[in-house]
Amino acid sequence: MRGRRRYHDPLQAREIMSDITQLAATAALLGDPARANMMAVLMDGRALSAKELAYAAHVTPQTASGHLGKLTEAGLLRSNAQGRHRYYRLASPLVGQMVESILAVSGDRAPGARQTSPWRGGESLRTARTCYDHLAGRLGVAIADTLQDRGYVTLSADGGEVTESGIVFLRQFGAEPASGRRVFCRPCLDWSERRAHIAGRVGAALAGRCFERGWIVRQRDSRALEVTKTGLAGFREWFGFALPGAPENSSLADATSTRAKLRSTG
Repeated sequence: MRGRRRYHDPLQAREIMSDITQLAATAALLGDPARANMMAVLMDGRALSAKELAYAAHVTPQTASGHLGKLTEAGLLRSNAQGRHRYYRLASPLVGQMVESILAVSGDRAPGARQTSPWRGGESLRTARTCYDHLAGRLGVAIADTLQDRGYVTLSADGGEVTESGIVFLRQFGAEPASGRRVFCRPCLDWSERRAHIAGRVGAALAGRCFERGWIVRQRDSRALEVTKTGLAGFREWFGFALPGAPENSSLADATSTRAKLRSTG
């Protein structure tokens, strides 16, 4: 019996090749250490000048200009001029998600393998940081755990959903998500914890409200966040966990570790 003849759509084949070419081009851009440093330092969502990014990448301003031009042309960064300076930021939350995911995946040598090497990013960065416009690190994971445990949010590989009780909680907390075309709620694989924190409009609203309440403040020249005394009390009152340095309950590191073990055995 003769096999069936296969017919290939030339247009579809060209589209596939185009996607692969774009994938390879993006990977090549991020494969350069200087450009990778620039992308990583912009993960806190702020705009930085070309001079600041040159310093972060350990290159001359002239070299930084060429790197920034390539990243902007590829749609990974966007820029705007203010006076004599030009400032750069990540082009979209999707770009931030890509960088955070690469950081998380690159930390594991094999798919599904647990992290065996010690964390070298510093305790402040691991405890609390921004991932573009939402919260990450132990703090971000602990908030995600609390909202899931209370039935306010459900997170899965397919995305995230806020329940009716969760909508009430967000309204009471003052973190109603803004309207828009952006994804409403989704899990984001945490770089240091290898577990999900909350991204999307819900994640941005939670982070914004924590800043507004004065619970967290940015650390200079870092994505790391400092949790204030007001924040220590606030997270304990609203979310039921204590951060490192809080006099009551267990530390955030212990809480997230225990929850991770329970979820892995549940």
